[in-house]
Amino acid sequence: MKEIVYNKLVRDKIPAIIEADGKTCEIEILSDEVYLKMIDAKLDEELAEYHKDQNLEELADLLEVIHAAAIARGYSIEELEELRAKKVEKRGGFQEKILLKKVIE
Repeated sequence: MKEIVYNKLVRDKIPAIIEADGKTCEIEILSDEVYLKMIDAKLDEELAEYHKDQNLEELADLLEVIHAAAIARGYSIEELEELRAKKVEKRGGFQEKILLKKVIE
């Protein structure tokens, strides 16, 4: 019997998917404190995967983890989006591809 150790945060339906494939898995429900640490690690993991593959699926995964991180810290998705929109209104987005080379005083 082959055993693979992951020790990483996974999406909610992953254990059921593993079991539907005829395998068994060991899981743990995390405390809030540990969950916050693991969600931060998951952000790093998903960002690294995006850097490697640079595709829409990896961006979607990254966004899902960002949403989970916001909720875990007591914010709503609506609050996150509202703040994002306010920052775009005040400071702009990134569509114009501006590289700030230097500021001279």
